[in-house]
Amino acid sequence: MELTLLGTAAPEGLPRPGCPCAVCALALVDGARAASAALVDGTLLLDLTPGAVFAAARAGRTLGGVRQVLLSHPHDGPPVEVPAGLPQPGRVPDGRELALLTGHRVRAVPMDAPGTGYAVTGPDGERLLYLPPGAAPAGLGSHDGRYDLVVADVLGRPDALARLRASGAVGPTTDVVAVHLDHDVPPGRELTRRLAAAGARAVPDGTTLTVGAYEDVPDVPRRTLVLGGARSGKSVEAERRLESFPDVVYVATGAAYGGNGQDGEWAARVGAHRERRPGSWRTEETCDLVPLLAASGPPLLIDCLSLWLTNAMDAVDAWDDAEWAGGGERALRRRVGELTDAVRSTRRTVVAVSNEVGSGIVPATASGRRYRDELGRLNAAFALECEQVLLVVAGQPLVLRG
Repeated sequence: MELTLLGTAAPEGLPRPGCPCAVCALALVDGARAASAALVDGTLLLDLTPGAVFAAARAGRTLGGVRQVLLSHPHDGPPVEVPAGLPQPGRVPDGRELALLTGHRVRAVPMDAPGTGYAVTGPDGERLLYLPPGAAPAGLGSHDGRYDLVVADVLGRPDALARLRASGAVGPTTDVVAVHLDHDVPPGRELTRRLAAAGARAVPDGTTLTVGAYEDVPDVPRRTLVLGGARSGKSVEAERRLESFPDVVYVATGAAYGGNGQDGEWAARVGAHRERRPGSWRTEETCDLVPLLAASGPPLLIDCLSLWLTNAMDAVDAWDDAEWAGGGERALRRRVGELTDAVRSTRRTVVAVSNEVGSGIVPATASGRRYRDELGRLNAAFALECEQVLLVVAGQPLVLRG
């Protein structure tokens, strides 16, 4: 079964008409995309968009053999003109299955937002799932096995991919292709990086995909360190990298600091972090990271190493010069070594956050300088064990490794 993507953008296209934003301006030069539509084996058209005939011609395809046109979502604005020779577009009721004379079977998958997803099974048994923009499956039945190809709004609804992974509908060999792309993410390398973190990819308009071919499935980095200064966006970036995965364990190392309910400002910070996390994530409030890294289980998001270090330095009384010289420094080195060894040997997907403080003002106290130096050493040691290292500056992630 072959799928030709006649368009890959959000319903308004990219760039959006009349939009002055930087992403749309860049897309005018390089990266323009038409509204998403897909042609299956030349006989089934998923979503009818303006210019579909010309889009098919540019891709070396024709719509002359199309016998069924299905819409996945409501269309705003004037109705799209149906080209001569094409059947009138329609929607399949949720849960119903449509059998085509070509041997394709199409089942309508209920969504949690206006729209319909379509599970298509080819004559030879290949399976693809096409989801509408801004929607996720409302429920997956027992007949939902693993799909060979999923075409979905990965960036707009990453939780849709998480639900599919949780149910087993998306596995390690499923090719996940992002469509309905909008101007929320810059094109080019940043788009590729964001999608790769979700185990997905984007392709140009007109690309033909062979359902069941897995050679282009991106590898998700297993260990990632996200560095940044205060309010740089590092925690948001770390959370974004795992929001398409179910059952993430969020490791909050700062529970001991302000966590007694007496610090209102700290409680507000913790509350804001919790509000951002998907409901399926579980929180562990601990600085005991080595056992978590040694155990098997879902991905870990560690936020943050800076507070882990504070806890470790408290434990060895590193703030006292005599204690530091008398064995505190050696004890801290052992703790850092145990942590980095655990990161090296872990089988779990790990995303860790840490502060980058080496570029700031030199601390006025010896203990402040000691903490700055030790955090720099910890970051460097942790980064050596990671496949990908990012530095977030003013909300913009810069790839240092990977």
